[in-house]
Amino acid sequence: MTTTFAVSRRTGDTVAGRTRGRRRRLARRTLTGWAFTGPATIVVVGLSIFPAVWAFGISRTKWNGVTPAVDVGWRNYERLAGDPGLAAAARHSLVLTALFVPASLLLGLLLAIALNQRIRLIGFYRTCIFVPYVASAAATGILAGYVFNPQYGAANDLLRRLGLPAQQFLESPHQALPVVCGIALWGEVGFTTVVYLAALQDIPRELVEAATVDGAGRWQIFRRITMPGLRPVTVFTGVWQCVTALQMFDLIYTTTRGGPMNSTETVVYYMYELAFEARRLGAGAAVACLLFAVTLLMTCAVLWRHRRDPAAWG
Repeated sequence: MTTTFAVSRRTGDTVAGRTRGRRRRLARRTLTGWAFTGPATIVVVGLSIFPAVWAFGISRTKWNGVTPAVDVGWRNYERLAGDPGLAAAARHSLVLTALFVPASLLLGLLLAIALNQRIRLIGFYRTCIFVPYVASAAATGILAGYVFNPQYGAANDLLRRLGLPAQQFLESPHQALPVVCGIALWGEVGFTTVVYLAALQDIPRELVEAATVDGAGRWQIFRRITMPGLRPVTVFTGVWQCVTALQMFDLIYTTTRGGPMNSTETVVYYMYELAFEARRLGAGAAVACLLFAVTLLMTCAVLWRHRRDPAAWG
């Protein structure tokens, strides 16, 4: 009996020692991980979360940036609820998003399929597609202003050579927003192309080869194998491009500055005018908080829809 008790005690001590060892190793790995991620986490908190909380505090005040702020409660939000300028800016943002997001996803997918082929100089072609994305959006806007200038722009020069009438482009209230969307596509499609290209290369070749052996055509392979493999990427790029469209500012600032006749004034540009031109920092911060809430709700709705019904994405 004594021997059995001693063996059981030694076994228990061994198990306890192993448990303590695993805990120490886990603690060591955790500390190592935080040593690497801690500084970046502090930077993210300092540059995003704290300013967001501060902006919410400003949104409840009347402040011009110079005189002391006056607490007005929710009055800024109540005024924005009936502001026709904000309503018009929201419509422009929705139209821009509705034009930009599907076009960027479709064009990015088509380009990724084309760049996924084994042809000569494929690395050069992939680099050319991605270069506009890494270029400055402000520089892209300035260059586009010259290209689409109604008097001496290259776009109208090409139309004249083709025997077509010249267009007003960025100076027309009806054409400016679609032209801005086209410029944004030129600068952003490289991102969706690279993401889709990486996803295409991650699809197992064995599935494609097996489907080919079974007699499946290209369209059947694309529909039954490729598209299901691209669903997570489509959700990610869709959300990312929605946020990009809703927060587009630098391109509009360098091309139209919200004109002509406020036809390209988006929510972000309207916020800029309120905060830094009209010196209504409280109202501008309120617009920023509303935009953040809408973006967050949209992202959560898309993710919830994807998890509930993944087949709806392809």
